[in-house]
Amino acid sequence: MSDHPNRPHVTLVSEVTVDGKLTVTRGASSKLLMEFMSHEAEVLLHQVRADSDAIMVGANTIRIDNSFLTVRHVTGKNPIRVIPTSKGDISPDSNVFSPDADTIIAVSDSATPEKISKLTAKGAKVEVCGAELVDLPSLMTILYEKYGVRRLMIEGGSTLNGLMFHDGLIDELLLIHLPFIAGGEDTPSLVTGLHPADVNDLLKVRLDEQFLAGENLITKWHVIRS
Repeated sequence: MSDHPNRPHVTLVSEVTVDGKLTVTRGASSKLLMEFMSHEAEVLLHQVRADSDAIMVGANTIRIDNSFLTVRHVTGKNPIRVIPTSKGDISPDSNVFSPDADTIIAVSDSATPEKISKLTAKGAKVEVCGAELVDLPSLMTILYEKYGVRRLMIEGGSTLNGLMFHDGLIDELLLIHLPFIAGGEDTPSLVTGLHPADVNDLLKVRLDEQFLAGENLITKWHVIRS
């Protein structure tokens, strides 16, 4: 159950390099790095998926990775797939429209009726929340109240992660550390879009657990509310 009255408990799950990067270089699929995850880490990742009611990623991640976002390696139900995309800019041929699981596309008022109709024609449920951009707190309430989502997993890119952190919507992190350093100045890191002025503006987390899954270090962090 969620600790919050009207939104799911949210866990951000991500693989990261030693220097906190999500990919080899900007525009590259994260699958290039995920190939180096141990089998035990893959099992852990998919167990979190199976334990979640829904999984959310950004539209740009779908464009680059084109993942199915389904459960493999373990036995369990596929979570609802949730994709926020303000203008509905997602290809109807994307793998997230496969029949393996329900898919919710969250758009704003800026999405045209034509784009919405193309999405619903693929079997997706379209939720309109927000004027110009998707209102993430409103989306969390819709997921909780309308779809019964109590546990939400995010495998977002740096932009979605930053927006969720900005709105105070992330409760914990599960990081799968990979033994690489990327170092690129414009290579996406775990979180972007936050602009702390000094140390008092930094988001605070507490290390709850650390262990090895095969050869990969796993760290679990709790987000501290100020």
